[in-house]
Amino acid sequence: MKWLIPAWENGALKPLDKVDVHRRGLRHKAISIFVTDGDRVLLQKRAAVKYHTPGLWTNTCCTHPHWGEDDMDCAERRLVEEMGIRDLPLQHVGQIEYRADVGDGMIEHEVVQVYRARATGDLPMKLNPREVQDATWVSLPVLASAIERTPARFTPWLQIYMREHTGMIFPELAATGPVA
Repeated sequence: MKWLIPAWENGALKPLDKVDVHRRGLRHKAISIFVTDGDRVLLQKRAAVKYHTPGLWTNTCCTHPHWGEDDMDCAERRLVEEMGIRDLPLQHVGQIEYRADVGDGMIEHEVVQVYRARATGDLPMKLNPREVQDATWVSLPVLASAIERTPARFTPWLQIYMREHTGMIFPELAATGPVA
């Protein structure tokens, strides 16, 4: 079954096949979610069976909305489908656009709606093994340092978010200075 996502082709937003969109590097809609507990963020390690960036650490949840799906509905749905996290109030914090090579001839050129949620470290989760092979809480300074030392362990988009958009995603930390 093809997963049709909103992507721009020839200047118009159309329902296009997700894998084809990535192979062609077309600009498309996406969602990213960061669940935090104080200065810690919940990361997931992408499942080994993912068609791109398998086995890399990334933000709590990320996906593409289905054609015609509301962004918030998509974020809530995917948090359940990937992480088994339910009923966590999400807050939209902004929009990011980036372009990154994700390997195997695929490009993510995303217009991302970014969401945050606050939780506690004992948050109940049920990881979907087809999507996620592990999850961990990590402090933002430790994450920034790890990305600097071993960037190949992290998805390209998480590297971009942490390098260029920390102040938007984690505004409470902006007042205390740089994360790294």
